[in-house]
Amino acid sequence: MMQHGLSGTARLGRSGTQSSDYQEPKWPSNPQKFAPFCALNYPNKESFGFLLTSPRLWTEGDAPPRRPAETRLSDGPQLTEVTLCWRKDEREDWLKFGKPVAERIISRSQRIESYAPGQLFGLVRWAANEYGTVRSALDIVRAVGRQEPVTLVPQVDPGGDVLLSVHGWPKVAQVFRLIDAIEAAGIDPCDVAPDHWRHIHNRLAARDVPRDYSPARHRAWLQRKALLP
Repeated sequence: MMQHGLSGTARLGRSGTQSSDYQEPKWPSNPQKFAPFCALNYPNKESFGFLLTSPRLWTEGDAPPRRPAETRLSDGPQLTEVTLCWRKDEREDWLKFGKPVAERIISRSQRIESYAPGQLFGLVRWAANEYGTVRSALDIVRAVGRQEPVTLVPQVDPGGDVLLSVHGWPKVAQVFRLIDAIEAAGIDPCDVAPDHWRHIHNRLAARDVPRDYSPARHRAWLQRKALLP
């Protein structure tokens, strides 16, 4: 049975990911209001109808994330803050993978994780109402530095470089399986080449099969990364 931390979000495994047998959160139980003919997880045209070649525009219904002045005035590197919330039977946010450099507990239902420029993380957001799931989303994001362009992402301040974005539980679960395969090869998803996540997004957008991420390709990426400025 999946364990939850102080904020209610699921605890992460050794490499930062959840166990591969994780299932979609349960619907809230309300048989009086249950609608048997509701359609869940319609394909999201925004996330699967374009290729990740340029930053996305803000399209969420919520207000854009705030940008605290302290993150701009600090002399140190800009940190990307990810807000995770949990409300029983209504909302669950968690990190499929990620290695935060800092964590701040706000309450029993909310915490904030901070990531340094260049770090990758996979943010999962799930929400439901009395009729069933209304949102299942996975964004794989690279934290950026002060001078880099950003794409606005809900609950991510100030945003980041979006490498992969999928909506709908079947698509989220499909990416989970690809992440599991990477881990099975002995590779930490946090260290995967950013271009591979873009490749997965674009292949899925084209209804095609992504290439495997082999140890040989990972070694080539690490060698290339060592030469980057």
